[in-house]
Amino acid sequence: MEFVILNTGIEMPLLGTGTNTYGKLERRYDGEITGDTSELASAIELGYRSIDTAISYRNESVIGDAVKQSGLAREEFFITSKLPGTPEYTASREAVEKGIAFSLSQLQVEYIDLYLIHHPWDNLEEIVQVWKVLEEYVDKGVLKAIGVSNFDVEQLQYLLDHARIKPAVNQVKSHAGNWNDEVIDFGRQHGVVGEAWWPLSGVDEAARAQLTEIGERYGKTWAQVTLRYQVQRGVIVIPKSHNSERQAANINLFDFELTDDEMLLIAKL
Repeated sequence: MEFVILNTGIEMPLLGTGTNTYGKLERRYDGEITGDTSELASAIELGYRSIDTAISYRNESVIGDAVKQSGLAREEFFITSKLPGTPEYTASREAVEKGIAFSLSQLQVEYIDLYLIHHPWDNLEEIVQVWKVLEEYVDKGVLKAIGVSNFDVEQLQYLLDHARIKPAVNQVKSHAGNWNDEVIDFGRQHGVVGEAWWPLSGVDEAARAQLTEIGERYGKTWAQVTLRYQVQRGVIVIPKSHNSERQAANINLFDFELTDDEMLLIAKL
């Protein structure tokens, strides 16, 4: 595994697993929670230690159960969760505190490694007020790092201008065909690490053919090349699969390195 040092000084794995359909009926995002921990148990057995969830996924309890059942120490894991950007969780200090307490309870942990505002809303001043509460929980050691998700440059700049503790991460959609370079590069300039959700989506046939051609040089798939491109440029990736073979392939990124020319080619896809 390779790691990135966040602006808090803590290490975060450059690869983790998404979980938004784990422990759900028919593997649907909106499916009923079944409590099934097998998908995450498989990932943990394969070496995944960074786990991404959210209150809105409704499955924080499943993640907490899987971590407990693994038998590994809490410190072995890097757990990310997210506070919804909706009034129920943002309208007041009490609402924010309620969300944090809920995540801690569902995950069965005393601290969360990274806690994100899941998505922005129109009132930037309100976002800052929510952020100030999160900062207090960093001071307490309950949240080891805080960040945002789906923020554009303007929203991120406003938060940077008004934050005491800078966001450590901005989790955005980023994949071949839409690397989202502007916001990722902006964050990098300000010490905010980019994290790609849905990193294997949106790849058209032409891009997949080029990625496949590159992969053949290393004995890797187009998906592995895509993920390697991201981690090699310092972007965290959280692919998700219910299939143990694909989970194994997705984590097998650290025994090859793309050339500068290959990186430039992929950047243009």
